[in-house]
Order: sequence, then C-alpha cells, then structure tokens
Amino acid sequence: MKEANGFNSGPSGPRSYRGRFVSRKLIRPSLSSPASRTEPVSERRERLERTDRMPSNGPRRTSPPEQTHAENYYYQKQIQGKTPLVVVLKDGEEVQGFIEWYDRICIKLNRGSSHLLIYKPSIRYMYKAGESQKP
Repeated sequence: MKEANGFNSGPSGPRSYRGRFVSRKLIRPSLSSPASRTEPVSERRERLERTDRMPSNGPRRTSPPEQTHAENYYYQKQIQGKTPLVVVLKDGEEVQGFIEWYDRICIKLNRGSSHLLIYKPSIRYMYKAGESQKP
C-alpha cells in the first residue's frame, strides 16, 4: 500500500524506506576550543580520576558488615567458662544447662546427665542462671 508521501507500507512498519535513498545530515561538534590547554594530558587524566573517586561532599562511608560475629563471640565465652544458662524457648519452656557446642542453626546444651540439641529459631532468649529473670 502506498501512502500519500510516497513511502510503502509494509511488514516492517507503516513506513518502509526500501528502494528509496534518504539523505541524513551528519552533525559534528566543533573542534575549536576558545583557549588552548596548557596542562599535559596525563595531569588532566589524573585530576579526572581523583574527582571520580571521591565525591565533593567528603569521603563516602562504607556500609556496616552484614555479620558482626557477636553471637559467635558470646557462645565461645559461655563455652569456655562453662557458664550455667537458662534457655527460654518460644513456647515458654525453660531449659537449664551449659553450652557444650554450637553451629549455624543449633546449640547443644549439657544438662548434667543428658544432652539437648536446640534449634536457634526455637529460642526466645537466654540468660545466665545466677541472674534474675526480667521479662
């Protein structure tokens, strides 16, 4: 189908330029500069790199680490001292003993004659057995 402006309408869209030459003007920026540059290219490059690294409002703060290892440090101290703990579970049950072993998802509580493996997600909180409980 031929449109009013002389272009064919085809599968590639309403205006197909097949068989017809279209002149397009190339726009080039002017290369003349008002003042000649006196500093060498290497110095300009270094200056640009320095401004890219540091923002104008001062050094950028890094985000805090995702894991601080505070939990691991606490467990290690309790294991080394064999501190008697009271572990309060999510259902309200209290279990007494000392931590013998731990990993990413559970702790092993030694209760004298028996050992208990407790999943960390099931723990509400824990405190030292000698301290008073303040909910």
